[in-house]
Amino acid sequence: MLRLFALIAVIGTLIVGAMQFTASAETKGWSTYDAREFAMAQAKGETIVVDVYADWCPTCRAQAPILEELRVENQGKGVKFVKVNFDNEKAFLRAHRIPRQSTILVFKGETEVARTIAQTNRAELRRVVLGAL
Repeated sequence: MLRLFALIAVIGTLIVGAMQFTASAETKGWSTYDAREFAMAQAKGETIVVDVYADWCPTCRAQAPILEELRVENQGKGVKFVKVNFDNEKAFLRAHRIPRQSTILVFKGETEVARTIAQTNRAELRRVVLGAL
């Protein structure tokens, strides 16, 4: 019985470790939202793609590889990619009238130029984001 509990504990530790590795790999190359940095980027007129996500959101997980593909394609082109945690950044959500997670925004400076909510169709999500860049 003790061996069974030890085995379950080891498997649980491996699963949690793998999930943490995956989460950190997905955010590599992305900026985590910081109000001051975001405002400075907007003031400079930068193009910013914002992914409003939640760790528990299946739609967000479906969007993640598409957004990562867009980020990689636009490296070195002056586009900033920012992740905003839906559960933690309530002031950002209120300021930009974001009703739910899985919302993608594109800003040029302080102007929002595109928005899509819960879009998981690869072609459509790419069209919205690339059309705004």
